[in-house]
Amino acid sequence: MHMHGPVNAPHDPGRRLAHVLPVLVVAWGLLTTADAALAMTKEERRLHTCGEVMAELLAGEESIPRDLLDKAECVAVIPSVKKFALGLGGRWGKGAVVCRTTDDWGPPLMMSLGGGSVGFQIGGQAADYVLLVMNPRGIEYLLRSKFTLGADAAVAAGPVGRTGSAATDLRMHAEILSYSRTRGLFAGISLEGAVVKQDDDANEKVYGVRVDPEKLLLQAGYRVPPSARALVDLLRGASPRKAVD
Repeated sequence: MHMHGPVNAPHDPGRRLAHVLPVLVVAWGLLTTADAALAMTKEERRLHTCGEVMAELLAGEESIPRDLLDKAECVAVIPSVKKFALGLGGRWGKGAVVCRTTDDWGPPLMMSLGGGSVGFQIGGQAADYVLLVMNPRGIEYLLRSKFTLGADAAVAAGPVGRTGSAATDLRMHAEILSYSRTRGLFAGISLEGAVVKQDDDANEKVYGVRVDPEKLLLQAGYRVPPSARALVDLLRGASPRKAVD
């Protein structure tokens, strides 16, 4: 009896391509996304991350009270602020601040936050920070090249919750309310002693020129860069009206 080996199916190029094509499409998509990420400058990635952080905070159960957001003149977002050392420690991070113009949210000013902090800290821990600038006096500090929270601008831990309110005298008179999110936990936090600085180099890279901070923040003299549109559009949707007294 003559034995035959298995009979191979006839070669079908079309069928083979049908199996391979989806894999190629996915691979191309991943490469395209990776290329786009690599093509972004670090300043563009920073603005993109600021938008992501703000979107996550506003969508959470524990969030910035909307009545406070409606009263805020400016909102600063500083993602992934690094804490270091134990005991006497410090903070360092870079972000951006967006202010209302006549009746809208304007383009961002790049900024950094750093400085010492006292108290027990976990080395290497990172947190996202959000600052609400509540009045024109707070804006005056933003227009400086740098200022210190607590020493220059009055700062207080902001209340949390969709229906929270700034009922205490401290919060009502604070020029800046501060928040942090660490490992998913969102809360008001005091940032006394932290130094806020304008990031001149980053601003020049984003806008292509040395910017005038007052014209940028208050007069909308510059266009919103594409990488900041998610952040600005989010604020426009969440709090579209002019800050109220």
